[in-house]
Amino acid sequence: MVQGHRIDRIEEDSIAMEMEIEPGDILLEINGTAIEDVFDYHYLLNDTYIEVLIRKQDGEEWLLEIDKDCEEDLGIIFDNGLMDQYRSCTNKCIFCFIDQMPPGMRDTLYFKDDDSRLSFLQGNYVTLTNMKDQDLDRIIHYHLSPINVSVHTTNRQLRCQMLHNRFAGTVLEKIQRLYEAEIEMNGQIVLCKGINDGKELERSILDLSQYFPYMRSLSVVPVGLSRFREGLYPLEPFEQEDARKVLKMIHKWQQKLFERTGCHFVHASDEWYLLADKPLPEEENYDGYPQLENGVGMLRLLKTEVKECLDELPGDDRELRCTIATGECAADFIRECVGYVNKKFPDIKVDVRSIQNDFFGTQITVAGLITGTDLGQQLQGIDLGEKLLIPCHMLRSGEEVFLDDMTVAELEDKLKIPIVVVDEKGEDLVKSILNPPTKGKHRRRQIYEQTDSSYCGKA
Repeated sequence: MVQGHRIDRIEEDSIAMEMEIEPGDILLEINGTAIEDVFDYHYLLNDTYIEVLIRKQDGEEWLLEIDKDCEEDLGIIFDNGLMDQYRSCTNKCIFCFIDQMPPGMRDTLYFKDDDSRLSFLQGNYVTLTNMKDQDLDRIIHYHLSPINVSVHTTNRQLRCQMLHNRFAGTVLEKIQRLYEAEIEMNGQIVLCKGINDGKELERSILDLSQYFPYMRSLSVVPVGLSRFREGLYPLEPFEQEDARKVLKMIHKWQQKLFERTGCHFVHASDEWYLLADKPLPEEENYDGYPQLENGVGMLRLLKTEVKECLDELPGDDRELRCTIATGECAADFIRECVGYVNKKFPDIKVDVRSIQNDFFGTQITVAGLITGTDLGQQLQGIDLGEKLLIPCHMLRSGEEVFLDDMTVAELEDKLKIPIVVVDEKGEDLVKSILNPPTKGKHRRRQIYEQTDSSYCGKA
């Protein structure tokens, strides 16, 4: 029996603050209904008139009558974002990055989630294998979307083998139910060389495109392989020629599907273009960036935003020297963006340093998995200028901590230089270069302290 949900924080200028709801209060009911989890909470907030039962810290219960806009939030932040226990993954995927983590790291980094509620809240990808019929019923009843699905392959037998779960072959039946209920979905394929690529990839693209428009997009991302794979399924990294074959197939299907639906549907993540040494697609090819958080179109959007920001700035002769540290795969792209800055600010000198991932292994080339230790070791003793810029994806969400638990302050002390954490947007990159170092927003895309089984970080 749900006993209520403890309130952790109240947002400024929110309905909750106006109603004198406070941290430590307990939410008991909305409209006479006990709240099981975040699905119930969001669904019941849709009404323009709601009655909220709160238990104050002294035990007194308040029944609050609230008139508000449809779907307007109350501004309540709970101790537990799901308002329930997190559901862990029961798969043993051959490509799972969690299994490739070294021993001795914090416990939360080893937690594998496969919770549909995180898909709705955070954009996480779920396999649907750990979802019961009643979970699908609730998604359909509440019409919660989009739901992001890690499909990987539509071959039943192969999917069972890849996820090491004998129930994994029913994914299309579950997708069919969501499709019939008009629930929006995004699909994902983690591509493993010699396993679900080639004809298997083509089959998956064809099968999943049948669920358009409710399956609104499909991303293809390369498997991330760390150096900690002893005893795990033998997987090979993709090489340049492999990446070019993958892109050729995806581009072929984009053309077919665009002619049929007006949507490109299937997209390659940015890593494929960098590995293949091929130019990124133009902005219109990304169909409005439905899978930006999955590394699809992130670099194209960054370039667009950098140019738009610079178009609004008058150039000048200010002088400044700084360093940007990033992953190896995107270093040249960041240098290109810095070149646009130099056209308007010729006396700005930016050294872009690509950091080799010694911690997880040199096959990991994205910034999102770079540790403070690697930054400190590879940048120590180098003249970094007036400040060091790092992307926000290197840090835990809401904190100034790298994956290896080194803090930004500790790295600043080691390198004897101010560190500026750059947000995702191109405007923030430009301003972080041009402006004096200030205390910024330090955050990393969070999937409840774990990387999705496909996640290999951001560039």
